[in-house]
Amino acid sequence: MGKIIALANQKGGVGKTTSSINLAASLAVLDFKTLLLDADPQANSTSGIGFDPRNIKNSIYECIINDIDPHDAIQKTETPNLDLLPAHIDLVGAEIEMINLPNREYKMKAVLESIRNEYDFIIIDCSPSLGLITINALTAADSVIIPVQCEYFALEGLGKLLNTIKIVQTRLNTNLEIEGILLTMYDVRLRLSNQVVDEVKTHFEDMVFDTIIQRNTRLSEAPSFGISVIMHDANCKGAVNYLNLAREIIRKNGLVKDEQLATIETA
Repeated sequence: MGKIIALANQKGGVGKTTSSINLAASLAVLDFKTLLLDADPQANSTSGIGFDPRNIKNSIYECIINDIDPHDAIQKTETPNLDLLPAHIDLVGAEIEMINLPNREYKMKAVLESIRNEYDFIIIDCSPSLGLITINALTAADSVIIPVQCEYFALEGLGKLLNTIKIVQTRLNTNLEIEGILLTMYDVRLRLSNQVVDEVKTHFEDMVFDTIIQRNTRLSEAPSFGISVIMHDANCKGAVNYLNLAREIIRKNGLVKDEQLATIETA
């Protein structure tokens, strides 16, 4: 049964979509069958992995609202082992349309339960809000990764997100865990970046991933080509960072045997 991981932060510009795309691609490159689910109406994960949202016939919106079979919406990407369940701008209206639906918080969970056995990982890119679609994602997920940028006001709003996660754990998904806090946009040259790293690690200790995502030009370029950074430049810092994050998650979840770890570490 595949593990479902949501990447969530209601604060925009924290590297959530970049992390969703590149974590999913890194897991796929390491031979784990992976689905990237774009749950953001902006559809940046969809375009960032090479698809024009305007040409998408079926998306997560149709799956949630019209009960379309997710197999009819899933797209194969250029990366081996990586599929995409795309988003469309129509997802903006989904929250209003779902208001009167029974079990509205469980709609995405129902979609994913029908396909989770086909994947090792399902990565959900949430929208920068704490609305009903994000609640759906957290209800469907086994765990959540919280990207936090190494910049001023890094912890702003984090308390509200953690409170929302606690409410979901209490009322909707008792099995939801925090996979970890991911520090992004780190610039080794800036004192501020180092101060933020120290502050976050002081506050959250073991919840923080060892891997830190550094600022990297190749990482910024890759979406304009519609590919992940590992397909754009596998040797750049950004690609190495996300591969290390994927390995850290694999180790943390005990998804490989000891003799396999060496192969993954040197892949």
